[in-house]
Amino acid sequence: MQEKPQGAGDPDDESLKSDQRLADRRLFLQQSIAIAGLSFAPGDFFGGSEAFAERLPLGDAEKVKLALSVNGKKHRLSIDPRVTLLNLLREQLGLTGTKKGCDFGQCGACTVHVDGQRVLSCLSFAVMQHGRKITTIEGLANGNQLHPLQEAFIKHDGFQCGYCTPGQLMSAVACVREGQAGSEDEIREYMSGNLCRCGAYPNIVNAIMEVKNNGQKV
Repeated sequence: MQEKPQGAGDPDDESLKSDQRLADRRLFLQQSIAIAGLSFAPGDFFGGSEAFAERLPLGDAEKVKLALSVNGKKHRLSIDPRVTLLNLLREQLGLTGTKKGCDFGQCGACTVHVDGQRVLSCLSFAVMQHGRKITTIEGLANGNQLHPLQEAFIKHDGFQCGYCTPGQLMSAVACVREGQAGSEDEIREYMSGNLCRCGAYPNIVNAIMEVKNNGQKV
């Protein structure tokens, strides 16, 4: 019987060790993501507020209490700290107007406003929004009265398939509010993070220019 060379291991043992290393690596990455979410949480997340600090076990994660306002309506929720603001809006609050596009912060379809500032909700953990005011596309109009930019998008045919439109509108509102609509080139630069597969860019720029030039409140 031929003896194994000194130092040679059983192929099956090596395979098991490789599988274990992969499993350990996956676990490490999962834990790192969860810890990263907690590291960006507000200061009172770990005990400043009893209501917010209360945590409920959920498998290998823990739920946390979250209070925030969405389109003027207050919500008190119990969430997984790894949940993004995008998934919270769509899956827990049923606000599906905010679209999931690339899920990597590159297309702008998920743009919402947080305390008046535009934010890519797919890159923002929900726990970071404790106590903040969120506005989505569903909250842009005033009842049955469309927002001036919504009316302008319709007038100038600023959309075709409409999938990117919610994010385009939320960015367009921020563009005018922040004084970044002084020229067509300025608008294009500000809106460059919002992608439109249908190529409605000229019409979107025209809609924003009209609202800005008319001095309409946005």
